[in-house]
Amino acid sequence: MFGPRKSIDTAGSQGAGHRLAKTLSWPHLIALGVGAIVGTGIYTLTGVGAERAGPAVILAFAIAGAVCACAALAYAEMATMVPAAGSAYTFSYVAMGEAIAWVIGWSLVLEYSLACSTVAVGWSGYLVGWLQSAGLDLPQALLVGPHAGGIINLPAVVVALSIMGLLIAGTRESATLNIILVVIKLVALSLFVIFALPAFQSDNLQPFMPYGFGSTEVMGEKKGVMAAAAIVFFAFYGFDAVATSAEEAKQPGRDLTIGIIGSMAACTIIYMLVAISAIGALPFTALANSPEPLALVLRTLDHPVAAHLIALAAVIALPSVILVMMYGQSRIFFVMARDGLLPRRLAAVSPRTGAPTLITLLTGIVVAAVAGFFRLDEIAELANAGTLVAFVAVAASMMILRRTAPGAARLFRCPQPYLVGTAAILGCLYLFVSLPETTIVRFLIWNLVGLVVYYAYGRRRSALRDPQPVAAAE
Repeated sequence: MFGPRKSIDTAGSQGAGHRLAKTLSWPHLIALGVGAIVGTGIYTLTGVGAERAGPAVILAFAIAGAVCACAALAYAEMATMVPAAGSAYTFSYVAMGEAIAWVIGWSLVLEYSLACSTVAVGWSGYLVGWLQSAGLDLPQALLVGPHAGGIINLPAVVVALSIMGLLIAGTRESATLNIILVVIKLVALSLFVIFALPAFQSDNLQPFMPYGFGSTEVMGEKKGVMAAAAIVFFAFYGFDAVATSAEEAKQPGRDLTIGIIGSMAACTIIYMLVAISAIGALPFTALANSPEPLALVLRTLDHPVAAHLIALAAVIALPSVILVMMYGQSRIFFVMARDGLLPRRLAAVSPRTGAPTLITLLTGIVVAAVAGFFRLDEIAELANAGTLVAFVAVAASMMILRRTAPGAARLFRCPQPYLVGTAAILGCLYLFVSLPETTIVRFLIWNLVGLVVYYAYGRRRSALRDPQPVAAAE
């Protein structure tokens, strides 16, 4: 019904020259997860979430974390079953067929590309705040897009193109660099909690849910705890980086479980502590939509040095998230092109670096353009829509393969798979409908365009239907 499916054995097989060494244990995986998850979400979306839910943004972080935890368990099982490139796209190809895989791959473009753009815009906000606190003012027209009366968000464009250049040059994050960046991020957030928590005032938590629990329309905007959860959900991106490392884990069944659950638990606790400290220190109206809410809190509390260091930590550490997301996007495109659903020449790799140069170049240009001209909340909302659909597909794939391939090897088995899978699907769907209607409409239009591309081009050239050899090396 949904086209041909890849077999589990074929999708997960790796040639002798393409098998990754098993070098990662659970501490590496926790560091990988925390490093990928802790990014612009907690540094910038705390303010956006506070504007939508008030003090109950604390609860919004907990809800988004719980939904992501269910999806993460499904990712872990699928990654150990099908340890191949492509993430949710490949899992859907195996479980449900080519047409569904295309929709998921097309949606992942929103997840990775727009996530890159969101982080770039968030990074720009912290860079500008840091420069201004140092006494350097830049022309406003070059710091924000047309939506805010400017011309272009130049810092966001520059950082996106710089990361693109690093990837084209073949630069990779080493485990040591990742751990260093994780330490910088966690030290900065710990510093924030240490300075902000003593200023906690219970009056700032009243009323706790000024807009209610559900997502409702207030003066043309979605408000409520679930509306905030639908946007701060972005803050939990990255755990799939742990799930897709199954091939490199020394003991996947143990290490993936500890890595995924450990990183998710650590990040949920960190996020709630930061949110409690921020909302307790200042009225939520003061934080609403601030591009650098954490630094704002510290400056207001008369801790200018700490605010300066927090902003500097964001400037240093956030580009690593852009690198991971842009890398992931280029690999999704690469696998889709290798499968024939996109032009196969896009699967060509550089003989010098072994990286898909053309795909990375195209990805970087798109990311920079979106970051330069669009608002942070709009980008994050559309990125969330793509991710939520991908999470639904992974949870569904896990439950389908439990029935259609019960004997397949699973190095990690999700506990209570039907309960966890159903919770992930229902939670993601609820968050999806909690997004603004304009975001949902844009997402549907994006996928309608994608289906036109699939039926006009990809379906007839699929490698499973037309197995032409790919000239490029993998």
